[in-house]
Amino acid sequence: MQRRARVTWGLVVSICLSFTVVLLQAQGGGDNGVGNGCKHLPSHAALKAALVSARAATNGGFNLDMWATVVDRDGFVCAVAFTGGNRGDQWPGSRVISAQKANTANAFSLPGLALSTANLYSAVQPGGSLYGLQQSNPVSTDQAYSGNPANYGQPNDPMVGGRIGGINVFGGGLALYNSSGTLLGAIGVSGDTSCADHNIAWRTRNGLNLDYVPGGVAAIFGGDPTHKDNIIFDILPQAGQMPGVSSSGFGHPHCGPGPAGGETVLAAGLPPTK
Repeated sequence: MQRRARVTWGLVVSICLSFTVVLLQAQGGGDNGVGNGCKHLPSHAALKAALVSARAATNGGFNLDMWATVVDRDGFVCAVAFTGGNRGDQWPGSRVISAQKANTANAFSLPGLALSTANLYSAVQPGGSLYGLQQSNPVSTDQAYSGNPANYGQPNDPMVGGRIGGINVFGGGLALYNSSGTLLGAIGVSGDTSCADHNIAWRTRNGLNLDYVPGGVAAIFGGDPTHKDNIIFDILPQAGQMPGVSSSGFGHPHCGPGPAGGETVLAAGLPPTK
């Protein structure tokens, strides 16, 4: 009886220890990496404040409210926020799109070279150098659509802590680099035209002081060394193609509703990368 009691007690202790380890991992205290990278990135409150400020500037598009998502370098969602009075004031579909943009900019940027989602548009078209990229790394629907919708855009948004995945290949996603030049993750913004999304993401990143971008294709191929991963408007109309061919291979179409020249001026007037 005593030996059986000792065995049973040992089993109880083992189960308790196992439960403690699982609990610590779920809270980010284990070795699974969940949340570890987020401690270096903006909180929900900081993201929302920077997003609201950026959205208030002149960005082109339709002047709509926005969603934003931040992911860490491992692709875990750190924060989700919106600018409107409630979650219905922005396009509901843009919540997941913002997360996809963040994942894309993080997944295809490097410590020495940033690729914004705007830089990927032409490269993924048929005949482009990255054709098919948009089919890779599918979004995790379990992460994207789980939980109570009342929590969407709040500090406890159900996407937070999960790996969202997904690829998006138009403007609005930017890599995040701190003042040491360390790549920490990325931000994705959605809710308006993709050109306006890019401008608002850019201003949000600048407001968060995470725009110490070491290099990018806009500096290399777009003739814009002061905005290293900026949107590139170099698509030239060509018969039978909509909208045409990018001379750099990394171009993005104009979005409207205003004139194309106005969008070019807006992009050129964004805060320089540091």
